[in-house]
Amino acid sequence: MEYFLQQLINGITLGSIYGLIAIGYTMVYGIIGMINFAHGDVFMVGGFVSVIALIMFGITGGGGVFITLLALILVVLIAMIIAAAFNWTIERLAYRPLRGSFRLAPLISAIGMSIVLQEFVRVAQGGRPKPLQPIVTGGMEIMKRTSENGEFVVRLSNMQIIIVITTLILMAIFTAIITRTSLGRAQRACEQDMKMASLLGIDVDKTISITFIIGAALAAVAGLMFFLYYGVTDFYVGFLAGIKAFTAAVLGGIGSLPGAMLGGIIIGLIETFWSAYFTVEYKDVAAFAMLAAVLIFMPQGILGRPEVEKV
Repeated sequence: MEYFLQQLINGITLGSIYGLIAIGYTMVYGIIGMINFAHGDVFMVGGFVSVIALIMFGITGGGGVFITLLALILVVLIAMIIAAAFNWTIERLAYRPLRGSFRLAPLISAIGMSIVLQEFVRVAQGGRPKPLQPIVTGGMEIMKRTSENGEFVVRLSNMQIIIVITTLILMAIFTAIITRTSLGRAQRACEQDMKMASLLGIDVDKTISITFIIGAALAAVAGLMFFLYYGVTDFYVGFLAGIKAFTAAVLGGIGSLPGAMLGGIIIGLIETFWSAYFTVEYKDVAAFAMLAAVLIFMPQGILGRPEVEKV
């Protein structure tokens, strides 16, 4: 029971990070019907910017809690701004000119931008992984079991608490933005009919650009939390994390924000429990097999809506 509880905590933590990245996929797809395959690399850029900012500010976790917290808030703001600038540039240069072309062209462009970002970071920062000493340490003991095989302690670290709470807060904020603000109404109008939204006075280009910016900001937060949680990052980390986040978006129902978060939690749990109870080499196979099963039996995803063809 104790081991199961520990893996449940680990899975929810990892799934929260996947969910934040998946929201960017589902927001972009919901409006323009395109998969931004460079989104995982924007997550990677956010992580690298966080590394550079942490080193520049000399944050090692040895200072006071209040000072460290303020510094981390500053770091995440810097990462969000730079990642948003990258994603805004990608949308303007690589996606907007191809918006009215055949559907394969934006897909190829997105894959190309993913490679460009990977190689840019590799050349600029080197190909070696970037480690850092733990900054947020400590935690609490939830349960302890003593047996003849030794002692097993179920721990909830402070970093895990920060990740889950931050995810819930951001999820609530952006859900409120989409459901209660004029920007959210413009996004929903563009999702339903982009041409009609334009005729009604909505600036479609601006709405799409802001959507890319929001998705990049969430990915940057996920990049910082991923780095603080695992203590290492590299230029290739965005590819696999992006694919898993895309899997989470499809699993939950692409186009649905709660579905993206639910899909992220499910993927995180599958990956964690498979690694714990079976073999770690096949944890990715298990996650993608779940995606295949959902697409076979529930093509719209868990919380997705069936597509209605307009005639």
